[in-house]
Amino acid sequence: MSPSDQLWRHSDPHSTPMWHFLSFVNAKHGLDLADYPSLYKWSTTQVGLFWDDVWEFVGIVASQVAHQALPPGAPMYPRPDFFASARLNFAENLLYPPLSPPLDEHSAAIISVDELTHEQPRITSWAQLREAVRRCANSLRAAGIGSGDVVAGYVSNHGEAIVASLAAAAIGAVWTGISPDNGVSAVLDRLVQIGPKLLFADNGTVYNGKQWSSMAKTGDIVEQLTKHGLKTVLVIPNIDAPVDLALLESHGVKAQDYTSFLKSASPEPLRFEQLPPSHPLYILFSSGTTGLPKAIVHTALGTLLQHKKEHMLHCSLSASSRMLYYTTTSWMMWHWSVSALAVGATIVTYSGSPFRPLSYLSLPRLLSQLKITHFGTSAAYLTALEANDIRPVLDATMDLSNLQAIYSTASPLPPSTFKFVYEAFPKTINLASITGGTDIISLFGAPCPLLPVHVGQVQCAGLGMDIRVVDSISGQEVQPGEPGDLVCVKPFPCQPLTFFGPDGDKKYKAAYFERFANVCGVKGPVWHHGDFVKIPDPATGGLVMLGRSDGVLKPAGVRFGSAEIYNVLTRFFSSQVEDALCVGRYRTTDTDETVCLFLVMSPGMDLNEDVKSRIKTKIRTELSPRHVPAVVEECKGGIPKTSNGKKIEVAVKQILSGTDVQTNASVANPESLDWFREWAQTH
Repeated sequence: MSPSDQLWRHSDPHSTPMWHFLSFVNAKHGLDLADYPSLYKWSTTQVGLFWDDVWEFVGIVASQVAHQALPPGAPMYPRPDFFASARLNFAENLLYPPLSPPLDEHSAAIISVDELTHEQPRITSWAQLREAVRRCANSLRAAGIGSGDVVAGYVSNHGEAIVASLAAAAIGAVWTGISPDNGVSAVLDRLVQIGPKLLFADNGTVYNGKQWSSMAKTGDIVEQLTKHGLKTVLVIPNIDAPVDLALLESHGVKAQDYTSFLKSASPEPLRFEQLPPSHPLYILFSSGTTGLPKAIVHTALGTLLQHKKEHMLHCSLSASSRMLYYTTTSWMMWHWSVSALAVGATIVTYSGSPFRPLSYLSLPRLLSQLKITHFGTSAAYLTALEANDIRPVLDATMDLSNLQAIYSTASPLPPSTFKFVYEAFPKTINLASITGGTDIISLFGAPCPLLPVHVGQVQCAGLGMDIRVVDSISGQEVQPGEPGDLVCVKPFPCQPLTFFGPDGDKKYKAAYFERFANVCGVKGPVWHHGDFVKIPDPATGGLVMLGRSDGVLKPAGVRFGSAEIYNVLTRFFSSQVEDALCVGRYRTTDTDETVCLFLVMSPGMDLNEDVKSRIKTKIRTELSPRHVPAVVEECKGGIPKTSNGKKIEVAVKQILSGTDVQTNASVANPESLDWFREWAQTH
């Protein structure tokens, strides 16, 4: 690793919670661990001891404490039950974190803002949050909601969504959130599977400077969900628009506005159901681009323990932190950010376009105004700043001195963008490209204050996450620096409980545990995550994300990920190319896979033969001749994406290869797939 590739080091690593945890482990076990790699190795070889220590160090509130994290030799599958005899409540841990000194109940727990309220953020104190959850939980009980019932939210990222989810957790109900930017079919594809008894729904959304009513869509959703057990709908007045309760009640449900619902609460104190660690907490959904989205059930303790480990140790979050994660309620990063309450941090919720009202400076202005310490976003957002040369640090009207970290996820962050972020934001920040997913509601690749940031790399594998890189065919561990499939070979607490619905356990096993078994010296099935990665230097453990392994390109037997192509386009053609999709095509009549690159050109730009030639030449010189696409075409229909903005490579690959793909409403722009179907028929 050359010195020029190093972008950041912590100015005082021994002051961080990660170092304090390392010292705690050394003192408790008589060890002499000296750095993160040695701590990581210990955490993945002594799995039970490690999670025991995490419980003790981060502070878990429980009415009954287990004496053992995990039986020795516990397999990954069937899923082991961590701290099986413990009893606790997730919401209690977030609302009453065991901090010393205790939280000031008048300090901010949540700050809510959207496009239209940049100058008037709404502050919810810890006392107000606890009272709102008390009222909501008591009213949920009065509405007949109990432990194990499903409560859904068709809601934006705002304080009321957090109150509703915590109230559900307090009484043992299971929460699932779906963003209002999803259409009726996408919502029904998900909620019909799980049959919620109660639905929270915004009356509208704010986007691109306008307010949009959701009542008609909610009415269509409710009409169908009443056939699957829906009894009650609570409407949150999110925008200045009518709340049409009569419309909803015409479908046979009880409908009430959220404010009245809270006011009707009994005066009883907030009571937290004490539940087993494996009690269901959340249902999240896979992208579902080629079938119904899979309903993934996550547990209370698995989520809590993993998130507190990541927030406190890997991210150095504390009661003095303020985190703004640009996310929707559908995305796992919403759940991840909500858990920051468990370390006493203030959550800043944001709903709307990241480019309103101040274009590219909208979110940076909020970072300054609200003194944000930890900012989370997508790689696409940061590359958009790079493409437009937006450098907030040069704006004298902004103060970004409080900013400590920027987290990037959803797709690999290009190497050029790594460098750009350190030119556009304070050089003191920990820029962390992080990776994990809905499947684990957390991270495999995490930030680390004890390690440097290197260009193009995720800093490290998270503590306790024993990840390896294996050959996709043989399952044998590859040599350092060689690409392969990401697997995890030791149990971890945030493994999903199951998939909701019939044959859930069978689907769960098929999704993660049928691809690889008896590899890396481990008996039995191991977790296959579906990411294509490499670890350039085992000494540092940094990861390079190369894309999805099921979308891996393999011309002439040479495997590489689409991210490598996207990185070249971002670095050298960002002013000409607005978006891109790179997939392989292999039909039954083909002798080899063809690499196809589809481009959406920037306004006013044409994809002529000169541009095609320059793109191919640059890919050849920057990567290799094997990386050069055989096909470079302008994509008139746009790049197909999920509602979370992820490119749908696999569905396009299947269409081009002659497979009849039946996509569902998870595709945000299904008309784009029609363009690829037509292209496949004529080429």
